[in-house]
Amino acid sequence: MNTSQVLIVGAGPTGLMLALRLARHGVAFRIIDSNSGPGEASRAMAVHARTLEFYQQMGFADELVTLGIRIEAMHVHEAGRELASLPLGEIGAGISPYPFVLSLPQDEHELFLIGKLARAHVEVEWNTTLENWVQLDSEVQATLIKNGQVQHGVFDYLCGCDGARSTVRAIAGIDFSGGTYDHRYYVADAEVAGDNTDLQAHLGANTFALMLPVRSSGSQRLIGILPDRPDGAPAPVFDDIRGEVESLLNIQVNHVNWFSTYRVHHRVAPQFRRRRCFLLGDAAHVHSPVGGQGMNTGIGDAVNLAWKLAKKLQGKAGDALLDTYESERIGFARSLVATTDRAFRAIVSQGVGGRLLRRWLVPHALPYLSGFEGARRLLFRTVSQIQVRYEDSALSGGHAEHLRGGDRLPWLFDGTQDNFTALRSMDWQLHIYGEPAPELLDEARSLKLPVHCYTFNAAAKLASLSRDCACLVRPDGHIALAMQLQQSGAMRALALRLELDFSAATPAGTTPSRKEPA
Repeated sequence: MNTSQVLIVGAGPTGLMLALRLARHGVAFRIIDSNSGPGEASRAMAVHARTLEFYQQMGFADELVTLGIRIEAMHVHEAGRELASLPLGEIGAGISPYPFVLSLPQDEHELFLIGKLARAHVEVEWNTTLENWVQLDSEVQATLIKNGQVQHGVFDYLCGCDGARSTVRAIAGIDFSGGTYDHRYYVADAEVAGDNTDLQAHLGANTFALMLPVRSSGSQRLIGILPDRPDGAPAPVFDDIRGEVESLLNIQVNHVNWFSTYRVHHRVAPQFRRRRCFLLGDAAHVHSPVGGQGMNTGIGDAVNLAWKLAKKLQGKAGDALLDTYESERIGFARSLVATTDRAFRAIVSQGVGGRLLRRWLVPHALPYLSGFEGARRLLFRTVSQIQVRYEDSALSGGHAEHLRGGDRLPWLFDGTQDNFTALRSMDWQLHIYGEPAPELLDEARSLKLPVHCYTFNAAAKLASLSRDCACLVRPDGHIALAMQLQQSGAMRALALRLELDFSAATPAGTTPSRKEPA
C-alpha cells in the first residue's frame, strides 16, 4: 500500500515548490513527471520579489539570487528608436528585502529547486505518467506507468501541476475555457555581440520582442512574436527571422544555442478544486507573457495550497480550510488573465489606441510617472505580486488603518528588527507592533499561538503598520486578522469556525519574543 499522502503530477517550478513546502511541513508525497528529466529550454525568465520572499522563508532566496542577474533598467524601443528607459534596480526599496526583478532561466531555476528537494531526501520520479485516477470519499486511487511498468497508488489528495495540457484536469472533466492568441511566439538562447544587463523591449504593430541576459551561458534570451508565414511553410528556424530580430532589437546575433516556437493562450479553469483534486499553475490558468507573471503565479499557488494541505492532514484544520485555496487563487488568476490580455492586445494593436500607447504614452508618460515615488512603488507592488491580497477569503477579517485581513504582511526592517525572520517557521503566529494587550496575550497563550512583539517606530509606520496593531499571520506570510485595538476573541472565533489549531509544529513556549531596537 502506498503510504504517501499527496501525489504531485508535474515537476515544473509549481510542482517542485509544492513538494518543497510539503516536505518542510512533514507531509509524505510523491512527485512524478512524464519527461525523462528536467527541461533544457525555457520561456520563463523573471523571478519576482514575492517569489523570493517565499524562498527566504525556506532559507535559500539569497542563494538563488546569486545565480541570476538583477535587471537594472528596462529600455523600450520602436522601429529601432529608444522610446523610454525605466530604472528598475532598487524600484522596491523599503517594500521588500528583494526590491528588484531577477532574470533567471526557468531550466536553471528548476535544477536549483530539484537540488533543494534532493537535500530533503526526495527525488522526482521521471518517466512516470499518470494513466488514470478516481476519487472516493476518503482517498484518491491512481494508476501510474513508471518506466513501462504499471503501478497502483492510494493517496489522500492529488495535485495537478502538469501544465496547460493537464492530464489531471482532463480526467477530472474540468473545462479550460478561454482563447488562443493569433500570433505564434519564438524563444531563443543566443550569443549576441556586446554587453547587455538590462531588459530590452521592442513594441510595434503586431510585433513584440524582448531581450534579457542569461548569466550561466553569457548569452541573451530572445522572446517575441514570430512573423507571419505562409500556410504549409516548413517549421521555422532562427535564420528565417534573424534579419527582423536583429533589426527590431538593434543587435547582432553571433550564435544560437537553441530555438523554439509556441502559442500563447489565455484560459482559466472554472474550478481549482474538485473534492480531493487540486489544479495549480498552468493546469489552472495560462495567459500572456506580459509582466513575466506565469511561473511566479504558479509558485504562489503552491505556497497557498501546501500549508493548507499540511494542516488538514495533520488534523489541525477542517475541510473548509482547503476550500479557501480555490476562492483565494481563482480570483487572482482571473484578474491577472484579464489584465495581461488587455495589456498585450494594447501593445501590439494596429489601431489608433496602439499607436497612441507606443508613440505618446510610453515615451512621455512612462518616464514622467517613473519620476514619482508613489508611481514607482505601485508598479513594483503590482508586477512583483506583493499586491496580491485575499480580502474576501473566509480566512480574512479586520483592519488596522491601511492594513486589511488578507494582505501580505508588510516588511519591517530598520537594521535592528526584521519581522520576516519569524516567518521562517512557516506556521501561524501573532505579531504585535507596540505594546501588547494582556487579554490578547492570554488568548494567544490558550491557543498555543507563538507571539512576536516589535517596537513601533518610524520604520513600522513607513511600512503601513499602525501603533499597537496586532496581526494574526498565516504560514504563507499573509495576514488572516488585522486588529487595530488588539481585541480578544477574534482569533478564537476564527479557530472555531474553520476548526483551526494554531499551535506551532515546534512548540514556541508561552513567552512572547520581543524585537527591540538597540
